[in-house]
Amino acid sequence: MKYFFSFIFLLTFVISNGQDKSNLTKPNYQLASKFSPSKLSKLIFSTEVNPNWINFGDKFWYEYNTPKGKKWYLVDPKTKKKSELFDHADMAARITSIVKNPFDAQHLDIRNLRFMDDENLIRFEVQSTKDTVKSKDEIKKLTNKKDTIKKKLYYFEYNLSNNNLKELSEESKEKTKLFWANFNPDTSRVYYAKNYNLYWMDYSNYLKAQKDEKDSTIVEHQITTDGVQYYAWGGDEYSVTTGDKKSEDEDKKKRKPVWINWSPNGKYFTLTRKDNREYSALWVINNVAKTRPTLETYKYLMPGETDSTEVELYIFDSNTLKPRQINVSAFKNQTISLWNKDRNKESYKGKHYINYWLGNDEEFYIARSSRDLKRIDIVAVNTNGETRTLVEERSNVYQDVKKPYFINNGNQFIHWSQRDGWGHFYLYDKNGKLINQITKGEFHCDDLTRYNEATGTLYFKANGKEKDLDPYYTFYYSVNKNGGPVKLLTPGDFDHQVLTSESSNYFVDNYSRVNTAPISNLYNASGQLVMKLEETDLSNLFAAGYKFPEPFKVKAGDGITDLYGVMYKPFDFDSTKTYPIIEYVYPGPQTEAVNKSFGRSMDRIDRLAQMGFIVISVGNRGGHPSRSKWYHTYGYGNLRDYGLEDKKVVAEQLADKYSFIDVSRVGITGHSGGGFMSTAAMLVYPDFFKVAVSGAGNHENNIYNRWWSERHHGVKEEVSAKGDTTFSYNIQRNTELAKNLKGKLLIVTGDIDNNVHPANSIRMVDALIRANKRFDFLLLPGQRHGFGDMTEYFFWRMADYFSQHLLGASEMNEVDIMEMNRDKPMK
Repeated sequence: MKYFFSFIFLLTFVISNGQDKSNLTKPNYQLASKFSPSKLSKLIFSTEVNPNWINFGDKFWYEYNTPKGKKWYLVDPKTKKKSELFDHADMAARITSIVKNPFDAQHLDIRNLRFMDDENLIRFEVQSTKDTVKSKDEIKKLTNKKDTIKKKLYYFEYNLSNNNLKELSEESKEKTKLFWANFNPDTSRVYYAKNYNLYWMDYSNYLKAQKDEKDSTIVEHQITTDGVQYYAWGGDEYSVTTGDKKSEDEDKKKRKPVWINWSPNGKYFTLTRKDNREYSALWVINNVAKTRPTLETYKYLMPGETDSTEVELYIFDSNTLKPRQINVSAFKNQTISLWNKDRNKESYKGKHYINYWLGNDEEFYIARSSRDLKRIDIVAVNTNGETRTLVEERSNVYQDVKKPYFINNGNQFIHWSQRDGWGHFYLYDKNGKLINQITKGEFHCDDLTRYNEATGTLYFKANGKEKDLDPYYTFYYSVNKNGGPVKLLTPGDFDHQVLTSESSNYFVDNYSRVNTAPISNLYNASGQLVMKLEETDLSNLFAAGYKFPEPFKVKAGDGITDLYGVMYKPFDFDSTKTYPIIEYVYPGPQTEAVNKSFGRSMDRIDRLAQMGFIVISVGNRGGHPSRSKWYHTYGYGNLRDYGLEDKKVVAEQLADKYSFIDVSRVGITGHSGGGFMSTAAMLVYPDFFKVAVSGAGNHENNIYNRWWSERHHGVKEEVSAKGDTTFSYNIQRNTELAKNLKGKLLIVTGDIDNNVHPANSIRMVDALIRANKRFDFLLLPGQRHGFGDMTEYFFWRMADYFSQHLLGASEMNEVDIMEMNRDKPMK
């Protein structure tokens, strides 16, 4: 009888834990540690070509790093010639003789390389180890006047035509544009914000500021006088206060950028202003700040809260500098989008960028959106204050909007809309009359990158047009503005990231999948290959034992919708063993956490798999916007539970297909929205999901920011019989289901997260305590939303947690996280 009870006890233990712990895979800390971010930086080098188009032409240069070192190349598409910018060995020797620090061709540390107006000249900088005294201007700016020594930076100019290398004096280098400067079209004045008001200075005083911003002889002109904190004329509207009056007073005096848009003739500029003084404040306490903990205070509008003021649109006469408010009101608590022209050659006057408004000398164009985003107008605003509505978009769910693209000397514009359930382009005349629909069909058009005026050709990115391929892969297309056949310019079963010259004559295509090495090629506007540029060298990565993950396709919970995901296996995978499965999640809806191209984002997915798990990431209904509008808005009105069924059935389908997946041991993890979703999964399907690590989760979306929560969940607009408009918001919260918890849950947050406030996690903790639940909680001091310099610490604590509760590893006996300590030099 004694042995019978012992057998019953053992059987009960095995059943309750899903598997005898003696058969469980041991966590492989050593393998996971081989692929830390610091080690990956020595295994993966350049993965794409980023073309620097020279003076807005078709020639470009780029730098590319491989296990053999970094090189710089010049490409002339017209002659189909790619050449090194210089002889790297010769350049290293010449720089060494001047700088007196040794360099060689493989280790040439050139910084801030740029082409001059004369395309034969390039300039760059080289850092030395030589101590030198800071300049008088630099010493003036010091708070610690004893800190007068710096490492000497050498400035060089190189002539490509005759190979002449010339050292430049520090005084002769180009002055860096001050970040706060907004130039008027003739660059005679610079506009900025200070102490919540608008100011300007002339160009001669701007040059003084470039030398020393604290120069007491700088003459400034104040434009507005009634700006105050949270009701500012540009700059500082959302300023943070910490109670340090001295530093806050100094901060108010600093010049700050102001986002103003100019008419092409320079006679007018526009900006918006909003009174946020009545918004409630939010706080975080930085317990590890300086000598005393600091209280950070900032304004934060939560969903459903009353917004008592409206966005104000102003136009300023640049001669009188008097503002005139323009009435563009149509909806309660509307949003106004002020658009500026895309950067091109005409946007620059010399070295200075001019922020032109989208429009002509007489009128500019804006978007006006209702608070619930069901109504969006494209509006033309005249400089005399008159307005006219060009396009009205209406929907029963929230909508997206993109900047219109004006063509034909401003007589027509290309408008993007999802009115037929898919993102497509439409051609309108300047008065808002629809001419024709340019693209149509069951695919999603995205960015319109270029337009060729001579041929009437649009160049754009799109998803889902190539049948039987992953709809998340981006392709590049062209089509005539009058419609007709759409031409594919980037064929191949890859995700294509395209960078186009301003002329639209050429584009660089960086293409890959999660299971291929990235390739970069140059094509002409017809999609013909001009030349091959680079193929990423992953030899070091594979030598370390890396193996590509595996894309897969399954069905959603409805049995109809295709879902696309990626499976990550341990690099020492043994098909005869069984492994727990962990889902890495981010529900969107603005994106999905499923990699489509090869990259460095291996930290929380590839590396976690090496501990001894099958890790997957997969989309869900209500996710990525690059599919149909139906798919994207599936979770509208149900922002807690909308993706969870799909996460569950995906794990079940994969377990049915692969015998090495143990569906009785399912973990789930994610950050931000993924932290929210992973906890929700534990509470909605408590018998299926066994372990979760939830980072920085917005567990109570009723206290998350208004924009995201109201947009994706929906806010109800209510109009009374008197015509008064109010808004109500109601959303399910994770805390409501705390009583359902059965598995192991670790909640993690930074204590000064000013995006997803720590109150989200603390309220979840409170609800679990009141429900008498055992769980784990980790607070990361001094960390904001991304966990900052504690990201690596968080990874290993997550690895510990899943190892302990999915692999049956015993409690971690070592106090030190040895995998972190081995990578750090001891001091």
